[in-house]
Amino acid sequence: MSDRIEIADLEVSWRVGVPDHERSRPQRLLLTISMETDVTVAAKTDDLARTIDYYAVTRRIQGLGEGREWRLIESLAVEIAELVLRDYGPKRVTVEVKKFILPSTQWVSVRVERALPLAKG
Repeated sequence: MSDRIEIADLEVSWRVGVPDHERSRPQRLLLTISMETDVTVAAKTDDLARTIDYYAVTRRIQGLGEGREWRLIESLAVEIAELVLRDYGPKRVTVEVKKFILPSTQWVSVRVERALPLAKG
């Protein structure tokens, strides 16, 4: 399957970092979420209920960081991937978290991919 719904560079401001001072205030992160799903029925019926509502995914993820903090962007990426799989049901999800912390780089990022378990048959 090659159908994908992608949310590219969703900007959030969350507390992430290993040192305490880095987590002392929110910092800018960009999140890209790519969801593999079959859009055939949605395309034929023009029915939002037959696909993944990317607006709902975006709103859910934006609310994830309220009152929270993470030490590692790895932990954050995995948490987002598991949330999307569990709550929105794509066959596979890829999450990239970009962080703008090192002065000599454009960004550092972590990308994780998770998939629903194959059905036993």
